[in-house]
Amino acid sequence: MLPAWADVVLGNCSEVPMRRLLNGRRFGFVQAQIFALLLSAAAAIPATAQTFTNLHIFVGTDGAEPYKAPMIQGTDGNLYGTTSDTAFRMTPGGTLTTIYTFCSLSGCADGSNPEGGLVLATSGNFYGTTFGGGANNNAGTVFKLTPHGTLTTLYSFCSQSGCTDGSGPWGLVQGTDGNFYGTTAFGGNSPSCFPTACGTVFKITPSGKLTTLHSFCSPSGCAEGVIPEAGLVQATNGSLYGTTSTGGNTGNGAVFKITPSGTLTTLYNFCSQTNCIDGRISLGSLVQASDGNLYGTTSINGANGFGTVFKMTPGGTLTTIYSFCPQSGCPDGTTSAAALIQANDGNLYGITEFGGLSCSAFPGCGTVFQVTTGGTLTTLYSFCFLSDCSDGGLPVSALVQHTNGTLYGTTFGNDVEGGAPFGTVFSESVPGLGPFVEAQTYSGKVGATIGFLGQGFTKSTTVSFNGTLATPSVKTRTYLTAKVPTGATTGFVIITTSGGSLQSNKIFRVIP
Repeated sequence: MLPAWADVVLGNCSEVPMRRLLNGRRFGFVQAQIFALLLSAAAAIPATAQTFTNLHIFVGTDGAEPYKAPMIQGTDGNLYGTTSDTAFRMTPGGTLTTIYTFCSLSGCADGSNPEGGLVLATSGNFYGTTFGGGANNNAGTVFKLTPHGTLTTLYSFCSQSGCTDGSGPWGLVQGTDGNFYGTTAFGGNSPSCFPTACGTVFKITPSGKLTTLHSFCSPSGCAEGVIPEAGLVQATNGSLYGTTSTGGNTGNGAVFKITPSGTLTTLYNFCSQTNCIDGRISLGSLVQASDGNLYGTTSINGANGFGTVFKMTPGGTLTTIYSFCPQSGCPDGTTSAAALIQANDGNLYGITEFGGLSCSAFPGCGTVFQVTTGGTLTTLYSFCFLSDCSDGGLPVSALVQHTNGTLYGTTFGNDVEGGAPFGTVFSESVPGLGPFVEAQTYSGKVGATIGFLGQGFTKSTTVSFNGTLATPSVKTRTYLTAKVPTGATTGFVIITTSGGSLQSNKIFRVIP
């Protein structure tokens, strides 16, 4: 059963996107509900700074308000990301260049509000989505973007009568089959939902052919959940995993898995435990850690009412490993609305949108945190620590770890304090995090060409798949490719340069 307020948002798909709900700020409907629930939180207290660098303050002309769109490292070693109206390139040292401005075409045919972020494809180009704009009913797009800023719109949603193909897409993930997979928050062709907007899971080829794999709210009562507000992750078993922000048997969201062919299974319904100590309303994508489990966050409830970090087996057994705000004032933060990442030290890293030690603005300006897979949480930084909140606040986007070892992220802004109203880009250097190599895909058959991001690549660089040497093709100092060699087995990839050996941050699986 859906909560009563869900009726407000489940309208005709031509009315979306509906994300301007709190004094004009870019909050999703669910997040507006969360903000209201935070009105019982205590004010935060000052704290000392951590190893934090404020790299860029957006001023509006160079972009504004990065929302739920994590940055990503390109093959040239730079970081790429989006704000509410631009795509940008930034050097690891903080020099930012706008490479595309959305809504440049008449009627925003190229899309608007790229809130899902970019994904680096095996081709070296970026793919992404816009939540609005496009050729049909402001329903969003899928696009391809070159590192130099040439954008091609591949698909405009709501191209079918009644938006049965979906509306309001989130981010993409490239599957092992080379296709991209994603979700839409609205639209779909479920008989029990149409003409209301329950959301979809879709597949799209690199050239732009879209297939709707599933429309939510197919079972009676929307028992599988509705309105996914996050993208998908492909696990090592080949299935895709995601969350819905509401719906399910409890009306508080669910975790699901779906095969690339479209068979969906609901694995867990949030708020299934007494007093919702397992949390509810999950707004960030899941991440599969090196232990094989999936990790994610919920935005509210849990033991203390302000969200959780959870672990879930691929089969659906969920364990809450941390509940935010165990102390008065919530110095550890509240309301994590972004995905976690696993860094190369094995720990998980994330952000909270509110709470923390530094911000005098109610209900707090957010944090950066580290949490072990066993649930021990350390707050690394509390926003609004710098004078006039020039470091920003209210982070909503997931972090990214550059192959130099440093964490990078963005803040939405801080119009409560008035210091950085258009948002910021920051970096966080954490002891124990050092350089590594990252594969563009972590599985492949013998003979498959795999791309690797790293540092200091030259013609003398060597590549080893779990001890079996491969012949690399060095493209740049930060990118090379190598074919999976005959005799390779599942394990870590080691790339050796003149500066030493770098290990992949995940195990590479050799597919039989």
